[in-house]
Amino acid sequence: MRSFVSLSPARAVVAAVLLLAVPACAGADALPTVPAGFTIEVIAHIRAARELAAAPNGDLLVGTNSRNVFLVPDAEGSAGAPRVFAVMPDEDAAGVALGDGALFVGTHSGVWRIPYAAGDRQASAAARQLAAVRTQGGGGHSTTSVAVGSDRLYVSVGSSCNACTESDPTRATIQELPLSGGALRPKAVRIRNAIALAIDPATGALWAGVAGQDELEHGHPYEIFDDVSAHGGVVDYGWPVCYEDHVAARAGADCANVAISRVVFPAYETPIGATFYPLGGAGAHAFPPQYRGGAFVTLHGSWHVPLVAPRVVFVPLREDEPLKPVDWNDPNVQWQSFLDGFQTSFGWRIGRPTGVAVGPGGSLFVADDAAGVIYRIRPSGPS
Repeated sequence: MRSFVSLSPARAVVAAVLLLAVPACAGADALPTVPAGFTIEVIAHIRAARELAAAPNGDLLVGTNSRNVFLVPDAEGSAGAPRVFAVMPDEDAAGVALGDGALFVGTHSGVWRIPYAAGDRQASAAARQLAAVRTQGGGGHSTTSVAVGSDRLYVSVGSSCNACTESDPTRATIQELPLSGGALRPKAVRIRNAIALAIDPATGALWAGVAGQDELEHGHPYEIFDDVSAHGGVVDYGWPVCYEDHVAARAGADCANVAISRVVFPAYETPIGATFYPLGGAGAHAFPPQYRGGAFVTLHGSWHVPLVAPRVVFVPLREDEPLKPVDWNDPNVQWQSFLDGFQTSFGWRIGRPTGVAVGPGGSLFVADDAAGVIYRIRPSGPS
């Protein structure tokens, strides 16, 4: 989430009123809208639900902004009542990812491994810390995202500020950690808050959705969603002095060699979660072919005035290449809205999407930390 914009007192009051109006204006049965041919339902209530990890047996692991990691049993089927899977030693257990026989959890201060086998309904052993993050104190972005590659774990730690030079080597970076053991080492640097980490299962590529800085020209910087793996070595994204297509935020900044994103969204959208829809499209609830191989990205919205609406978007891709190239004059051309209706024209909200995952049966699961629910989306007829 963004938390660094300086608003005038009048604008701050308007933003606060709009945000506080959400519970009073949103009906208890209000749901976001899906495209024609799809259905949506609430399958679980979990306070401050964040990242999601779908298990191969149809269970769903849910990170939260507390110490609890929850499990929704049989989320692809009857969806039983949520239960606590693990209580972490640290707050903000928001980042979750399954792989290598384990559940990996990112918290405020660390990265943890819990042994996991399909069918486990609670942790079979205590969490073991793999690495420490935010080693020089808290402040700023508080959650840690994780994604499991074929031989390494990726860890994203957001910045401590809106625009500064970090002294903590873990802040404003994506780190990688060998699954065989070892220490964190940087994969991407000067990347303000790469909170939406996702692995393309067809290619193994690491993608990151990034919340950019505030207090630039209104409407900039565009939010980015990029194939980090497409860049060699340690990838430099240029924050806070460079953004978009080699644009300098400060006079004299050298932006010639910073990485340029493959996909952009409008400013202040705040990517929180991302997942790729499998190419195979197997399962009783498989999405139509046009969605296979593309990415779903949750956009948390903003508290800027006017409020930028939360939504879940779909980015058509083919082997990690967007079907449409970036248009630096229009950040709306590469994606289409999929899950909408979180915000009215008056700024009232019924929720804000966070985590997203695809179940083994093909269902799309979306977490909502404002409404405290998990949505399940499926085609309404044969795929």
